[in-house]
Amino acid sequence: MKSLTRMWKKEWPLHLMLLPGLAFIILFSYIPMSGIMMAFQKYVPNKGLFGSPFIGWRNFQLLMDYPDIGRVFFNTVYIAVMKIVAGLFVPITIAILLNELRREWMKRTFQTLVYLPHFLSWVLLSGILVDILSPSSGILNQMLGWFGMKPIFFLGDNNWFPYVMVISDVWKEFGFGTIVYLAALTGINPTLYEAAEIDGAGRWKQTLHVTLPGMMPIIVLMLTLNIGNVLNAGFDQIFNLYSAPVYESADIIDTFVYRMGIQQAQFGFATAVGLLKSVVSFIFISVSYVLAYRLANYRIF
Repeated sequence: MKSLTRMWKKEWPLHLMLLPGLAFIILFSYIPMSGIMMAFQKYVPNKGLFGSPFIGWRNFQLLMDYPDIGRVFFNTVYIAVMKIVAGLFVPITIAILLNELRREWMKRTFQTLVYLPHFLSWVLLSGILVDILSPSSGILNQMLGWFGMKPIFFLGDNNWFPYVMVISDVWKEFGFGTIVYLAALTGINPTLYEAAEIDGAGRWKQTLHVTLPGMMPIIVLMLTLNIGNVLNAGFDQIFNLYSAPVYESADIIDTFVYRMGIQQAQFGFATAVGLLKSVVSFIFISVSYVLAYRLANYRIF
């Protein structure tokens, strides 16, 4: 008891500092969980959460019978997996290239420039992308016209839209990932490069046999942690850029839930879809942390 008392006297300011964050989590994360009940109800707004009739698993049966639900899940996984792969490959490549720069001011300048888009919201970036990709006045289609090519409706064509989402997301976020991998590069022992150079290895061979193996623990860690994002294809980005003509390739779980719940007022059905996504995402996140511990010795606690 004396040790606990001493510990409490020493650490109570830290616990006090946690209270605002704890209150925020309880208010915005745990209390709204009561809304999960709507997944098992025929929710009527004027009757409230506790007055609406329960219908059991009927919303989930409607979900399984919904004709477009398979396409929605496919679009979500397809776009999310492409983002994970591209979001892993591009930052690693840029980090290695930046690490090769010998002038420190140049490295810091490029690092700052590629990091800036991370702070811009998709509301702002969507307006910029619409202007750049416009089939009539967009600069990209004007450049294609110089080579005699016809304009492409990038944001209105089902064949192009998913790839535009991936490329624009990587452009916005790869600067943040680059910083992580640059930090991993600083942990590589310089004597390994010296030994490789003595053995006759050039810069390319040093990258293959020293740099990449040295980065492998953090690469494995980031890859395994991203498994939990397989069902998160990016609501903010797609919601601000998609339209009815590209629902076939752009409609993901989050936008589908928004349309069903907010626009069409099918609250119980939308909650059932969101709950299913949350359960599957929880499983993926749990698996990712187990893999991160087994493969990269990463622990949360």
